[in-house]
Amino acid sequence: MINKIEHIGIAVTDLKKSEDLFEKLLGKKPYKKEEVASEGVVMSFFKIGNQKIELLKGNNSESPIQKFIKKRKEGIHHIALHAVSYTHLRAHETEADL
Repeated sequence: MINKIEHIGIAVTDLKKSEDLFEKLLGKKPYKKEEVASEGVVMSFFKIGNQKIELLKGNNSESPIQKFIKKRKEGIHHIALHAVSYTHLRAHETEADL
């Protein structure tokens, strides 16, 4: 069973500009930054209560984030859900014929 939204991933072209915007909107700075070189992405994380917003910027033209932005523009890239258990979730999907 899904019990919460873990985070919302937002693809951006300018990480600094997006961080500034979210700092103004939320009244706080990102709590963490991370780079995953193998995926060609830099991430900046903000917390809102128990949920998180993850800003994603591609480092190169071949990164999945840059390809997403080229095809769909900046915006929500993904919504990560937290499930109590994978087995329980799969049982409900089967039951609901998903």
